[in-house]
Amino acid sequence: MKEAKFIFVTGGVVSSLGKGLVASSVGALLQAYGFKIRIRKLDPYLNIDPGTMSPTQHGEVFVTEDGAETDLDLGHYERFTGIKATKDDNITTGKIYHELLKKERRGDYLGKTVQVIPHVTDLIKSFIFNGTEGLDFVICEIGGTVGDIESQPFLEAIRQVNYTLGKQRVILIHLTLIPYLTAAQELKTKPTQHSVRELNSAGYNQILYYAAVRKKFSIIKERK
Repeated sequence: MKEAKFIFVTGGVVSSLGKGLVASSVGALLQAYGFKIRIRKLDPYLNIDPGTMSPTQHGEVFVTEDGAETDLDLGHYERFTGIKATKDDNITTGKIYHELLKKERRGDYLGKTVQVIPHVTDLIKSFIFNGTEGLDFVICEIGGTVGDIESQPFLEAIRQVNYTLGKQRVILIHLTLIPYLTAAQELKTKPTQHSVRELNSAGYNQILYYAAVRKKFSIIKERK
């Protein structure tokens, strides 16, 4: 049976750099080569879904064909790839904890102490692996930025996926900002270095980098 490969998209330094567009573009490129793909969004906020969130703060809600109120990035995925998004393509920390507490109340954990590791991370991995049969690639965008406290369970979950499946089936794309200081007329790579170090210390070594930058890189900056 075909085994899907997983591409995780993370962001560093600041939010709203365009992770959703990067994930959508990668998906469209893979489709152009004839691969079957699926794109999913994992949001670290505690809301069950973005339906009750202010659009001025979070952006417009995207409603899927099966009626789910989801993150606006699912709209990008659908428009870029032509694949209809469903309720199973978006999960939030709030939804995970809601499911976790229902399972705990039912006695599913048989009296065990319920913890972030392994119980929350196991639910995140279940979402990632669910319905991937027959696919070539699954692209998972992780909301927020590396270093956020609320993102840590998601980063731990994908670290475990990476450890289990190996580098032949998992890669991470990291989108980061390299700011240009007009007064100094210089690109500053230090924030990106800290972001990358955070990923490396968590066990991620196979990483592709996308940099949002206003000026052309020098060779020296690239080596940093």
